[in-house]
This record gives sequence, C-alpha cells and structure tokens, in this order.
Amino acid sequence: MITEVLFPVMSEDDPTAEGVVGTWFVNHGETVAQGQVIAEVQVDKVSQDVEAPIAGVMYQYVAESVGIAQGAPLARIDS
Repeated sequence: MITEVLFPVMSEDDPTAEGVVGTWFVNHGETVAQGQVIAEVQVDKVSQDVEAPIAGVMYQYVAESVGIAQGAPLARIDS
C-alpha cells in the first residue's frame, strides 16, 4: 500500500504560502517506523517535524530547500 506524506498546512493566515523541507532525517529508500520523524519543514520562520504515518520504505519527492505548497505531497511510504 502506498501512503503519501503531505506537507502540513502551517499558516492558516496564508494557506497558499510556500514552505521548504529544511532537513530530511530519513534518506530516499530507507525503512521508517510509524511515528518516526522523517523531516523538518518550514513556512516563513516556523518549523515543524513531520512524522511517518505508517511503517515502510520512504521515497522523497522534494529535495531540501526546494519550495513546495502547503498540503502538497512531499514523500510517499510503501508498506
């Protein structure tokens, strides 16, 4: 089963604001556990950790420091 990991909506005042992946903590193709922190994302000057919603193998869609819309897919996990 494939589960997409979405970039969280962090700015309710401006849900169209772009964010970036500050740091990936899990590399493309590595196994993750449910609840494991996989990335730190940022919108403006606010940071938030993103956790794996399921266990499996993670595949990144977005590189660090590349702009991405809030709510857009940033990775997928194959369980």
